[in-house]
Amino acid sequence: MTENSDAPLIDSAVEANLEKQEAANSENQRNKKLLARQVARYLMQNPSFFAENLELLETIQIPRESGKTVSLMTHQTNLLRERNIEMRQRLDQLLQNARDNDQLFMHSRRLILALLEARTVAEAARALLQSFRNDFNVEVTALTLFGPLPGSGKQLGDARSCSRASAETAIGSILRNGRTVCGTLRPTETGFLFGSDAERVASAAVVPLANQLGILAVGSSDPNHYRSSLGTLFLSYIGEILERLLPDLLARS
Repeated sequence: MTENSDAPLIDSAVEANLEKQEAANSENQRNKKLLARQVARYLMQNPSFFAENLELLETIQIPRESGKTVSLMTHQTNLLRERNIEMRQRLDQLLQNARDNDQLFMHSRRLILALLEARTVAEAARALLQSFRNDFNVEVTALTLFGPLPGSGKQLGDARSCSRASAETAIGSILRNGRTVCGTLRPTETGFLFGSDAERVASAAVVPLANQLGILAVGSSDPNHYRSSLGTLFLSYIGEILERLLPDLLARS
């Protein structure tokens, strides 16, 4: 007996039966989807349904990621517990932010009062460096004033002085930018701003003071501490205060 290569692989009757089964399955799926929409619509229109049929809540099963199923009531209880934990965490974060803001306000107030009470540049520089170190945990702070300075320019204390020309050579791009800069500086810039402390500085925030008065810089040994995306409002605020205080203090020197 020879094989007939042209014979159909599936009998026509079998194929027709399979098509009927597929059509029936598709119809069943459509009916299930339609029924599901009808049930959902009914429950939305009758929110008190389960309150009037509490026994049904214990029979409804909901699959979980673990593969197990739990009752609707258990699922709701777990969901409420998770939401409660999330809300508590948010509340704790809000309370912590409020405490941090209160502390920042108190430290800022103390610093500003100390600066206002300063009678010399040396006193102002000492108050600034002590506050940044003790209250704001700043590792390195440097205040550099540009000459020629009003008055004698002596008795600067912890502040340093240099000519505007030398500052232009070392940190010209920062000065021309005129805004607070955060990030990793060039070695020459770090060396100029922080002097002997430059080796300790891996990232910095730098505030040019208006009217070519000078520059305020803070540094950290953490290269990611003063990032370019870091907010600079507080440092800029302190810079504006120094811009108003220092000229009078220099004139008294």
